[in-house]
Amino acid sequence: MIEKSKIIRLVEEKLTGDQFLVDVSVSSTNVITVLIDSDSGITINQCVEVSRHIEGNLDREAEDFELSVYSAGLGLPFLVHRQYVKNQGKEIEVLTTTGLKYSGILLNVTDDGFDLEVTTKEKIEGQKKRELVTRVHHFGYEQVKEAKNIIKF
Repeated sequence: MIEKSKIIRLVEEKLTGDQFLVDVSVSSTNVITVLIDSDSGITINQCVEVSRHIEGNLDREAEDFELSVYSAGLGLPFLVHRQYVKNQGKEIEVLTTTGLKYSGILLNVTDDGFDLEVTTKEKIEGQKKRELVTRVHHFGYEQVKEAKNIIKF
C-alpha cells in the first residue's frame, strides 16, 4: 500500500504561492484522492500539474494505483482552518454537532473558532410584524459538524 505521508510530501513539493493541501486519502486498494485549494482558486491545469508530479514519483511497476486530484469545490465542506480564513467575509452555512443549522457571514476567524453574523426575522415584543435582527454567534471548531459556502446565482 502506498503511504499517505509520501503523497502529502509529493503534493506539498508541487504547491506554490497561496495553494494549500486540504485532504489526502489512500485506500487499501491504492485509490489515491488529493484535494487542493488556493486563496485565488485552483485551475484544472494546476490539478494536472500536481497529478503529474505525484504520478512521476510513484512506480507503477512496484504498486498499481488510481490517482485523482481535485480542487476543493464550492459545495464541499471545509476540512482545514485555511478554508475558513479564505472564506472570511463570505456567506456560509454551519451545521453544529447538536444538529442546529445557521447561515450567515463568516467573521473573525481565529485558531480556536470563528464568528458568524446571522440575520433572522424575529417577533419583537410590542411589534405586530416580525423584524430583521442581526446577531453574532461564536463557534469553536469542536462545535461544528460541517461548514460550507452558500452558493447563490
